[in-house]
Amino acid sequence: MAQPLLRREDLRFLTGTGRYVADLVPKGALHAVFLRSDHPHGEIRALDLTAVRAAPGVHLVLSAADLKAAGVKLGMKGEQIETRDGGKGAAPERPVLARGRVRFVGEAMAVVVAETLDAAQDAIDLIKFDISPLEAILHLEPEEPSLHAEAPRNLAFDYVIGDEAGVAAAFAASAHVIALDVTHNRVTAAPMEPRAAFAEWDGSRLHLCVNGQGVWTQRNELSRMLGLPRDQVRVTNPDVGGGFGMKAMTYPEYVVIAEAARQLGRPVAWISTRSEAMLTDNAGRDLIARAEIGFDANHRITGYRVNLVSNLGAYNSQFGQAIQTELFSKVLTGVYEVPVASLGAIGVYTNSVPIDAYRGAGRPEAILTIERVMDEAARALATDPVALRQKNVIRSFPHRTIAGESIDVGDFAGLLDAVSLTADVAGFPARAAKARASGRMRGLGVASYIEAILGDASETARLVLDDDGGATLFVGTQSNGQGHESVYARMVSEATGIEAVLVRIVEGDSDRIAKGGGTGGSRSVTVQGTATKATVTAMLKALADFLAQDWGVGDVTFQDHRFGAPGTNLRLTLPEAAALARTRGRTDLIDRAERIRLNGRSFPNGAHVAEVEIDPETGHLTLDRYTVVDDFGVLVAPNLVEGQVHGGIAQGYGQAVTEWLVQDDAGQVLTGSLMDYALPRADDLPMITFAERGIPTRTNPLGMKGCGEAGTVGALAAISNAVRDALAPLGVTHVEMPFTPLRLWTLIEEARHGTL
Repeated sequence: MAQPLLRREDLRFLTGTGRYVADLVPKGALHAVFLRSDHPHGEIRALDLTAVRAAPGVHLVLSAADLKAAGVKLGMKGEQIETRDGGKGAAPERPVLARGRVRFVGEAMAVVVAETLDAAQDAIDLIKFDISPLEAILHLEPEEPSLHAEAPRNLAFDYVIGDEAGVAAAFAASAHVIALDVTHNRVTAAPMEPRAAFAEWDGSRLHLCVNGQGVWTQRNELSRMLGLPRDQVRVTNPDVGGGFGMKAMTYPEYVVIAEAARQLGRPVAWISTRSEAMLTDNAGRDLIARAEIGFDANHRITGYRVNLVSNLGAYNSQFGQAIQTELFSKVLTGVYEVPVASLGAIGVYTNSVPIDAYRGAGRPEAILTIERVMDEAARALATDPVALRQKNVIRSFPHRTIAGESIDVGDFAGLLDAVSLTADVAGFPARAAKARASGRMRGLGVASYIEAILGDASETARLVLDDDGGATLFVGTQSNGQGHESVYARMVSEATGIEAVLVRIVEGDSDRIAKGGGTGGSRSVTVQGTATKATVTAMLKALADFLAQDWGVGDVTFQDHRFGAPGTNLRLTLPEAAALARTRGRTDLIDRAERIRLNGRSFPNGAHVAEVEIDPETGHLTLDRYTVVDDFGVLVAPNLVEGQVHGGIAQGYGQAVTEWLVQDDAGQVLTGSLMDYALPRADDLPMITFAERGIPTRTNPLGMKGCGEAGTVGALAAISNAVRDALAPLGVTHVEMPFTPLRLWTLIEEARHGTL
């Protein structure tokens, strides 16, 4: 196993010398403030910008009409997929500034660009507008009015996976059928650094500096919407304070400030406030799943069926429709053996609740759904939850999934054994009895999980050997705080012998890196690491061939970080070989790029055990013990992996216990700040026991499987099942996240008084 890795980027992060967007705003930049709708749905009857344009310090005011007159394409990209009837999902336009109608609280209607932020904020109040309210669209119901004419009944799209008739036949023949409704509460990413960007126009080229998860999607959309050739658009990402998928997409503000900079010839900056983020950041989850599992008399799974209703928000987002179906289908059945002919999912995806969203059903949702119903099945069938899982896990590999993917390796049964032993599941009854004696209720929850990792299967790495004996690696991914710089530097150092401190990493610059897949879906180190290995290998071979010719020998090898000719004393380090190549005019040998494409996904997996205690007098939940055993394949930096798992579990705890992005019946957001939206705190979490039992994957030459989201995927189900277990003695049969004190106290009181 690789040794722990000291993150070199932490020095600047912990000493306040990180370089984030707000730190880089050019001197003399103008500031943008957006006028946002305070109505969830309504017709814009008037938008009078006369007074604000004359306000002190104001340089520019833009509406949708102004952008259109300037030739800007107003409609943002919204992906469509094929629906169950063979058609395409709805494609309502999402304008960068609302025109004619607003569809969620916080939707931008105009922008004011002024000399200072204070001047822009003061001026925004001078805009006179009139919105005629329309009914807020909150549900998928036949009588609901449509948010978009293109999406009758607010149906964005529907789809089906599997054989509906075959599933029905399997359930009819099953000895037992267990069903459960699972609600996935809506959450927001809440990164430490809110979204931010500034744009510059030099007369012929546009530069957008944005805290994203890659630069090429942003560049391509700016090119399309502003009518600029791609080579006239540069996008950069500096240090980024958290992304969580939310920062991967293009947002309206970036297009608007880019056009403002082009018109004014001065830099224009926009830094989101936390309140703006709560209203306008792409949110997550927000779906209801009805899951059913059929079992035979021996408690083997005979069929699995899920019906989903998922909220996409007011518009189709850049990747929304594809994410719904792709990621959910890849891990639909978790780690369990389900006959393909007896497996199906029907999804209904809505354009409803008036706030933008980017996804409903993905990996965490799929695993939470099946693990909740598996736990319910263990109770109904009067069997141990671990034993039921053991009886049904996949044991033969490779295993073909309903989505046509191949899970190449795994030991799901072994992981369940390992986590049960590590978590001391056998000792739980004694701990539960001790809790009862002190007036508290204790529960244990088990969850197995699997992920499907890849995203963009292609990636490029470019390695340049520098004059000072170091090297510069250009990568197509973008760190959001995961430690990529340190990991990539170690990879290059271990392969070449160049000290890691002399390996410079360049990321997030569309001028310096021609193409890349960005960061998302836990792809970065797996795909970028493979590209880096291919680049180093190609460079070493080319230099070895050059040295063989230069030395007049038949063969040159690279061993122990030195080139050498067998049977001679000729030896050179890589920097020395690079220096020789320069003197011979062969600079082509010291600047190498390779692009790779992986042929298949990797499937990280694991098993989680959570133990909770609940105070029945207050409803307060304590996560007392947490154990996880994972299979991530080959590890490059074990301590960074463990840190990722810890963070993922904390995020899962947040959704399970404290976080909930709430709207009232009128569509107004009630959790509009961190005073209302409860993020987890350090003292909410116990010391986490982490172990790794990696089986190298065969889908990439590094044997790695990815780990970025693993903690969250397992934590939701493990904590939920633990809460269900704790309340079971009271007769509580159904629990829903988030498990706030009020919600748990209410369940306990209703159980005590027989009103459940």
